[in-house]
Amino acid sequence: MSTSPVTSRTKTQVAVDLRDFINSSPSSYHATATAAARLESAGFLRLDERKKWSLEPGQGHYVIRDGAIIAWRTPASKAGASGVDSGGPSGAIPGFRVFGSHTDSPAFKLKPGEEFTAEGTRQIGVEIYGGPLLNSWLDRELALAGQLSLADGSVVLAQTPPIARIPQLAIHLDRQVNEGLTLDKQRHTTPIIGLADLAEADVIEILAASAEVDPEQVVGHDVYTIPVQSPGLFGAQEEFFASPRLDNLLSVHAGVNALVDVDARSLDSIALFAGFDHEEIGSNSRSGACGPFLADVTERIIASLFPESTRSDYLAALASSICVSSDAGHAAHPNYPERHDPHIRPRLGGGPLLKLNAQQRYATDAVGTAAWSQACTAAGVEYQNFVSNNAMPCGSTIGPLTATRLGMTTVDVGPALYSMHSAREMVAIDDVVSLGAAAKTFLQG
Repeated sequence: MSTSPVTSRTKTQVAVDLRDFINSSPSSYHATATAAARLESAGFLRLDERKKWSLEPGQGHYVIRDGAIIAWRTPASKAGASGVDSGGPSGAIPGFRVFGSHTDSPAFKLKPGEEFTAEGTRQIGVEIYGGPLLNSWLDRELALAGQLSLADGSVVLAQTPPIARIPQLAIHLDRQVNEGLTLDKQRHTTPIIGLADLAEADVIEILAASAEVDPEQVVGHDVYTIPVQSPGLFGAQEEFFASPRLDNLLSVHAGVNALVDVDARSLDSIALFAGFDHEEIGSNSRSGACGPFLADVTERIIASLFPESTRSDYLAALASSICVSSDAGHAAHPNYPERHDPHIRPRLGGGPLLKLNAQQRYATDAVGTAAWSQACTAAGVEYQNFVSNNAMPCGSTIGPLTATRLGMTTVDVGPALYSMHSAREMVAIDDVVSLGAAAKTFLQG
C-alpha cells in the first residue's frame, strides 16, 4: 500500500523542517523552547501557571513546565463551528482533541561532581538515561546540552560544541568482540573530553560559556550527551531520513506544526498538543505523563472559558474528549524477521502505525481505532497495524498513562522506525509527511 497524504509541503521541505527542528532541540528543555518559538510566531501566547488565566475564544496559548509543553487553540466562538451553544453549565462544554508526545530521548546524563583523569585523559561521569542502544553511542563526537540553574533562581539553556567521545576498544585488544559486545555501564561508557595536561576549563565552565553566564553562579544542571551529526536524507531515492532523537521529536514536530495549522473557525473541540518529559524513564515526574500537568491545564482551560462551569462540567468535557498518543514504533526488520509478529508486518513507508496490545501496554481500543481511521482517511493517509510478537516483551508509552490519569478515550499511534533508541534512528520520509497530515486532520476534528 502507498500513502498519499494531503499536504502542500514537499518531502524535501518536510525533511529540512524536521532537521532544523531536531538540531535546535538537543534536550527536552531546548525542545520546549523550539516548540514555543514556533507557536509564538503563529500568534500563540505564553501563560504563567502561577497566575490567573483569562482565555478568549479562538486564541492560541501555551504553558511550559520544565521540559514539557502544552499548547492549545480554542474554537473561535463558544458555540463552536456547529453553532451549538457551549457557553456554560446549561449547554455542552466542548471536549478536547489531544495530540500527545514526549520531548525526551535516551542519552547519557552528566553526573554532579568534578571531572577526573585516567591514562592522561580528562573524563566526565555520566548516568544512563532511558534505554539507549549503548554500542551506537561509541565512537561518535558528542556535545553536551540541557539546562543550568543559577544562584539567583533563574534557569538558562546551554549547549556546547562537540567536546566528548566514548572510544571503543580496538579489535586487537578484544579479538572476540564481533562474537558479542558486552559493555559495562559504569566502566565502558565514560566519555573523554580532553587531555589531562591541556586542561584550561572544566566542563561546567564550558557549559556556562555556551550559555554566556558566570560559571561561579551555576548551582545545578540537567545536562545530556548529544550526537552532533546532523539529520539528513539518504537512500537510492532519498526515501529515508536518519537522525538522533526521532523518538520522539518526530511526533513533537508533527503535533506542533499541526496545531499551528488548525483553523479556530471550524473547531468544535479544543485542539491541544502535549509534549511530556521523562517518558523514557517511566513518566513519573511533575512534567511527565503520570504527573498532573495535563489535568491541571485542561481543568484551568474550562474554568477560564466557562466561569460558571462546575467540576461535573469539566468531567463531562473529559468524557467527550479523545487523545492520540504519538510515539515511535517498530517496522518489521528485514535482517531480524523472527522478532516480529509473523503475520502483521508494518514497513517503512507504509504509513503511521496504529499500536495495539491486549495487555493495555498501548491504550488503543475499537473506539480509538475508528477515530484514528477517520483522521487518516480525511488526510488521504493509509495506516498500518502494529502488534508485538507474543514471545517478545512489549514496550509502552504515554497513551495508557493519559487514559488512566484522565479517563479520556486514547489511541496509540506513531511513526515506524528502524534502530529505535540508537544514537541515530531511521524513518521513511513518506511516513513523516503522513504523520503530520494525519495529526492536522485529527486536531481539526
